[in-house]
Amino acid sequence: MSDLNLDRRGLLGAGIIGAASFGLGTGASAKNPAPLAPHMTKADYAGAMKAFRGVVGAEWVFGDEEAVAPYAKVYVPDPMNRHVPIGAVCPESVEQVQELVRIANQYKQPLWPVSTGKNMGYGMTAPATPGQVVLDLKRMNRILEVDADLGTCLLEPGVTYQQLKDYLVENNIPLWIDVPTVGPIASPVGNTLDRGVGYTPYGEHFMFQCGMEVVLADGQVMRTGMGSIKGSTAWQAFKWGYGPYLDGLFTQSNFGVVTKMGLWLMPKPPVYKPFMIRHPNMEDTPKIIEAMRPLRVSNLVANCNLMMSASYQLAMFKRRNEIVPDGAPLDEVSLKKAAKANGLGMWNTYFALYGTEQTVGAIEPIIRASLTASGGEVLTAAEMGDNPWFHHHATLMEGGLNLDEIGLLRWRGAGGGLAWFAPVAAARGVEAERQTALAREIVEKWGFDYTAAYAIGWRDLHHILALLFDKSDAEQEKKADSCYRELVTRFGAQGWASYRTGVNSMDLVAQQYGAVNRDFNARIKHAVDPNGILAPGKSGII
Repeated sequence: MSDLNLDRRGLLGAGIIGAASFGLGTGASAKNPAPLAPHMTKADYAGAMKAFRGVVGAEWVFGDEEAVAPYAKVYVPDPMNRHVPIGAVCPESVEQVQELVRIANQYKQPLWPVSTGKNMGYGMTAPATPGQVVLDLKRMNRILEVDADLGTCLLEPGVTYQQLKDYLVENNIPLWIDVPTVGPIASPVGNTLDRGVGYTPYGEHFMFQCGMEVVLADGQVMRTGMGSIKGSTAWQAFKWGYGPYLDGLFTQSNFGVVTKMGLWLMPKPPVYKPFMIRHPNMEDTPKIIEAMRPLRVSNLVANCNLMMSASYQLAMFKRRNEIVPDGAPLDEVSLKKAAKANGLGMWNTYFALYGTEQTVGAIEPIIRASLTASGGEVLTAAEMGDNPWFHHHATLMEGGLNLDEIGLLRWRGAGGGLAWFAPVAAARGVEAERQTALAREIVEKWGFDYTAAYAIGWRDLHHILALLFDKSDAEQEKKADSCYRELVTRFGAQGWASYRTGVNSMDLVAQQYGAVNRDFNARIKHAVDPNGILAPGKSGII
């Protein structure tokens, strides 16, 4: 972030220019300024920003329209410009975070913590509710420890997957990271706190997290698990500690600011062999799930595998008008033709085998027999060569990094709209079949394409639908917003609630989980953060 308009920011922080004098975000203007948080005055806001500058320096506090604009960038539908921050502050230490939290309590100024803020389909750095100052932790980017023997690391929130990968390579440490889709620019801490999923056997990220340091809403620092024991050597080795397990309270919540996190890393296996199973028809969905589930439950296939629709795959590297004319529906005949021309099926499932020559050699025939019986072609690098889709997944499944899926933003042109919808079901073919039919009905009703994938976990399915739209088209953005809300409510009515969602729908998704859950979360929130200064609205918790 560059130091922009320092003179105007100084006037703003001093209260000479009020927050209501500027508008932020796409479509915002002086007639529609970014509002303050409820019960705050311009003087409160100005006082908080001035105090923030005293902690981190003026160059790391952002309050005017031009400087805050990057924090207001969202790809999710936001036709009413609700998800717009009023400022940002960037600390570089846990002590600075503590002081910023104390100041926020004094002035009742809400803070929206982010690690690197690169979760494009979930809202980037934009807050769930208006009037918040982004607490940007990107300057806290130290790799504090890597234990090559135990396979653990301790990180600050601003560390990226690329930074951690580079550290392991440069120091010749034979450990793998597990990455999400846009790993190079994303944060292991941030992704884990939102319970993200990756591609190796360590792909359930929160499961492989161990120990946190958290700044609480009153400014105290708490270390979870063994981290609270003076002299303990097991903070990153033993997850549970003693008493109630606390780490989970700080995932998908607003109960504290995580400033350090321990993670387990995967030892590099002697043999790694990636596969792709190509199925020719959309109707093959249940057969794929039924064939893969016993392999996952038995752990013969150890990694979370991705079952990708042809439309999703093509959207990574192609534009929609290369397949059908602008304005035309994405019909199955055209889709099949384009898929075949690019070496793809209508469903393309990726997994890998990890182990020794002996174990991989013993397991591969069992897996081939099962998946071939489902009607799929079992393919490896020998058949796929330099196919970009195979290369993309083969890279991710060994903890490699790429940004290929950013190409989804180009599917409908330069407008770049993307919202992930991620309902969860049990890993049963009939559920996937029903989910696919319902999703297609809804998105096609609103004029969008079914660009989706299934992540097949040990016993669960994450149905990952990329709602792609042109954000520069105001009417299309409104339709995308309505479409997304219908997806959430109709899937929720069938028992398929999202496991993760963006700032545009956090309250709506929370409603699907019922009043008792919401009330319990609210009671915790009011107990630990009585002034409501940490991320109000996060996961529907006020």
